[in-house]
Amino acid sequence: MASIRDVAQKAGVGVGTVSRVINGSGYVAEDTKKKIEQAIEELKYTPNELARNLFKNRTGIIGVLVPDLDHPFFSCFARETEIALYNKGYKAMICNTIGSSNRELDYLNMLDRNMVDGIITGSHTLHVDEYRKRKHTIVSLDQDFGPEIPMVGSDHIYGGTLAAEIMIKNKCRKVLHITGVAPNVAANNRHAIFESILAEHGIEVVDLMMEWNKFDHQSYWEAAESALRKCDGIDGVFAADQPALCYMHLAMKAGKRVPEDLKVVTYDGMDITRLCYPEVTCIDQNVKFLANTCTDTVINLIEGKERVPQKQIIAVEFHQGGTTYPVELNGIF
Repeated sequence: MASIRDVAQKAGVGVGTVSRVINGSGYVAEDTKKKIEQAIEELKYTPNELARNLFKNRTGIIGVLVPDLDHPFFSCFARETEIALYNKGYKAMICNTIGSSNRELDYLNMLDRNMVDGIITGSHTLHVDEYRKRKHTIVSLDQDFGPEIPMVGSDHIYGGTLAAEIMIKNKCRKVLHITGVAPNVAANNRHAIFESILAEHGIEVVDLMMEWNKFDHQSYWEAAESALRKCDGIDGVFAADQPALCYMHLAMKAGKRVPEDLKVVTYDGMDITRLCYPEVTCIDQNVKFLANTCTDTVINLIEGKERVPQKQIIAVEFHQGGTTYPVELNGIF
């Protein structure tokens, strides 16, 4: 196999010049750069990534922590983040914490042992102090750990406002609200604003509180079955995609018509909402943009290229489906 010295000799330059071209560091004249690139191609030279990362005191790996890869939102986020990191020259270590604080802590400790260069975390099983005490690179998806750890999240306040407006304009009188509240998670804002707006308009809200770290389909199904048994007169439901779809499925099976008898609005807007009938009215999170923003933020922190804002809020989008009647929204309640 060709070495960096072979490339330097063939291009007629020093090893340091070849290194600057490979690493993209320092100035190299355009003609010289072309000679080096041609020599690399002809010799089929492959840089030693391990050696390069050791020289930089880096691993080239970013840990991506999510609660459950079986959950459509987190599965999509992990996928998009892995793609974004790869395109930026980094590898992703996907960490599936499955509601266990021990698993989350184990992965977080890898950061202290310099086994990863940074972490993007969307998992919420640990106390915030476990993150705050770390002196390494961490970016949070949707959880506010304080000023030392940048957070990327959706505009949940606007999303909750839109969902409330849809229910009001569809003349709902009793709305089932399926939620699980985790500490310091920005997504809580959508639940609070949704309930507040409906209360102001005299609409009854029935809260179904799930364990906040439960993301499996069976838990959603059982919660929907319980709500259908215990709650009479429900004419609207607002929840994340899976629990809302579980309730809609069971309600239609019990003879309810959608949207005539039951209006359904989901939050996240993953592909599953486009695959059912009727297609679901959603507040869509822009998962790809969330993933790209988390990726850019963690790399900027590692490489120190740009200043990083403490909070970056990404817009949500409204998708009109067949589970509510079409309305014109302004999001200003």
